[in-house]
Amino acid sequence: MKKDLNYAKKCLRFIDESVSSYHAVGNVERQLMENGFIELREKDGWEIKSGQSYYVKRGGSSLIAFRMPKGMVKGFHIMASHSDSPSFKVKTNPEMAVENQYLKLNTEGYGGMIFSTWFDRSLSVAGRVVTGSGAGIKEMNVNIDEDLLVIPSLAIHMNREANKGTEFNPQVDLLPFMGSCEAKGWFEEKLAVLAGVPKEEILGTDLFLYVREQGRIAGACQELILSPRLDDLECVYASMEAILEEKPGEYCSMCAIFNNEEVGSLTRQGAASTFLKDTLERIGESLGKSRSDYLRLLADSFMISADNAHALHPNHVEKADPVNRPVLNGGVVIKHHGGQKYTTDGYSEAVMRGLCREAGVPVQDYHNRSDIAGGSTLGNISAGQVSVPAVDIGLAQLGMHSAVETGGSADVEYMVEVLKGFCRR
Repeated sequence: MKKDLNYAKKCLRFIDESVSSYHAVGNVERQLMENGFIELREKDGWEIKSGQSYYVKRGGSSLIAFRMPKGMVKGFHIMASHSDSPSFKVKTNPEMAVENQYLKLNTEGYGGMIFSTWFDRSLSVAGRVVTGSGAGIKEMNVNIDEDLLVIPSLAIHMNREANKGTEFNPQVDLLPFMGSCEAKGWFEEKLAVLAGVPKEEILGTDLFLYVREQGRIAGACQELILSPRLDDLECVYASMEAILEEKPGEYCSMCAIFNNEEVGSLTRQGAASTFLKDTLERIGESLGKSRSDYLRLLADSFMISADNAHALHPNHVEKADPVNRPVLNGGVVIKHHGGQKYTTDGYSEAVMRGLCREAGVPVQDYHNRSDIAGGSTLGNISAGQVSVPAVDIGLAQLGMHSAVETGGSADVEYMVEVLKGFCRR
């Protein structure tokens, strides 16, 4: 396949604009609306029509988009990914004065980030603000789009052991510095201005730090992409692009984006919730399907759980499996695990290899070293709610859960092409 950096560039722009899970879903929603998708709300009745495209949101940070085929529906082809990335969540009453000189924000860890990568970078805050007045509760996304914060390192003169491995305390070492005490009250006022309400009307927030660095193409042959939040917005972008570009054949094509994967998915908008199950059941109900008919649709369905994978590390090749060693720009990675932390089995592996072959996309395999524990992802979690054959895949990357991660520029196109083939079936 010819390397098309246009997909990589568009992916990086999408990630740059998706500074929180709320913004990621908002950006997906905007593109869906521009392409004729109709919004459905969970509290309303649904009328699903043949050949139409729809989407539904939950919690402001999870979204399921789907396109109905013309004619009879044989089942569902589901692409799942997640909107969140490891970060720091801003606590309530966040401003903290230091000796009446400095001002910092009180935060706590969200997900398993690599702490050291967050030091000495330009940071800011984004997420959602929930307001209330006589008109009722409203939610809106906010982004303090300026260089606002830094987590300063402790000078090596004050910590001579810094280069020998340091254990960081999130409550002590990792609180972001905002400036002088002259800015006291500024943060709350800024949120109110962005929300367009008096500060007294802000009733709740879900705010996170984000890295201000923009994604870029790098490498001697432009073979690398460097960006915050590659895990998993790279797969969110590819899934969105696929469902926008391809009309479905005989199956309802579906792009499911869940929040809170990085903290276990056990939320009302996570992969362990009923969001996907509820949506599928309501589609079946709107189509006039009986319970038995609906279960028959599920029996002929398939899920691709797309969440990035670990690449062979150039400085630590000993950390990879002796045989299965994915590399950047080596194509789609099928993820396997003997304890079923990945949902791939022989059947779903065969389906995925067939899709890659049809799309002309190279395929790789990932296994953990047998003596190193790995993480889990969306496939096996969502299977607890919706039991369909599923495969876990991703794109190879380095520095997973770093503040800035590294991927392959050609891999974005590979993922888009194979998911487009899945959607058009």
